This record gives sequence, C-alpha cells and structure tokens, in this order.
Amino acid sequence: MTKVAVVFADGCEEVEGLSVVDVLRRLNIDCDMVGLDKKEIDGDHHILLTCDKVVDDSLLDYDLVAFPGGRTGALNLRNNKKLADLMIQRNKAGKWDAAMCAAPIALGHYGLLEGANYTCYPGFEKQIEEECPNGHFSTDITVVDKEHKIITSRGPATAWAYAYTIARTLGHDTSDLEKGMLYDYLAKNIDASL
Repeated sequence: MTKVAVVFADGCEEVEGLSVVDVLRRLNIDCDMVGLDKKEIDGDHHILLTCDKVVDDSLLDYDLVAFPGGRTGALNLRNNKKLADLMIQRNKAGKWDAAMCAAPIALGHYGLLEGANYTCYPGFEKQIEEECPNGHFSTDITVVDKEHKIITSRGPATAWAYAYTIARTLGHDTSDLEKGMLYDYLAKNIDASL
C-alpha cells in the first residue's frame, strides 16, 4: 500500500499541503500529516493544523514525502537538521520527494536538486541556483524528475496539479476523481474565462 507524508512547518501555505492530503485521502492513499517539530502547526494565514505525528525516523518508510511552501514554512523546513538528514537518506535510498512554491529551497539546501529538473515560486530559483548550480529550472506548472525522483510545483494556484501529479507518479489513476472534483473542467476551461 502506498504511503505518503506531508510535512507541515509553522508558516506553511496551508492550501498547498492540505490539497495534497485531501486528494490522496480521496484516492484512499495512506497520507499522514506530519508536523516538523510539534503536532499543532500555525500556518502562514493562521489556520491551525493538527498533524497526525511529528517528524521522526519513520519518514524513511514513506513512498513519498511532500513539502508545502510558504516562505516562512520553507525556511523552517530548510533549516531543520533532523529533517535534512532524513531527506538525504531518503534520496540515497531512491525514494520520491516533492516540494512546491518556496519549499524547493529546502531540497536545494539539502543538495537534492543538484542536476535535477525542478520548478518553484518565481524568484526562489535564484537561491536554489546558488546551492545547486547544475539544477535545471523550468516554468512548467509541475515538474517530475524521474531520475532524481523529485516532483516540484509553482505556487498556491498549482496545488491541485501538484496533488494529482503526486498521485499519478505513484501509479494511481486520478481520472475519476479529477472529474468528480471538476479539476478536469477547470483545466480545460481556465483560459476561456480569462
């Protein structure tokens, strides 16, 4: 059975993490909300999030670990040594990881974007390039780097695309859920409404 962890830190973009949890749980994928250093997390917009557990060595057992963005949340993820050590171990073991918005700066700081294809919130690629000069930035909505096993996405409005990309990358069919949530309708009609 597929297992995913979404790591929440104080100052995270709530919608970017909760969209992943919501989509994966609707698909009956085991998805835990993991607090960086405590179970009660205060999001960037002061939405209190209650996590299932706190970061520990069990992070090594998940098929994929996902990070939501938010500048403060991303900095908290980036600067946590315990999390960094676990993510580096996951990468060496060939496990999938994902980060969106500002959070790819954490993966960059850990060295995981060196040589990888990635995207992030506009402007954060400059910081990533300083730590991973051989990474390849893209402006695509989501980027899946199969060689490095990393999924990245741009920002709050791309949270649904990020969530569905995570599910599909892990081998799950999302077509019925995309129809049921009207995601397919949105994807087809967004340009027409502008």
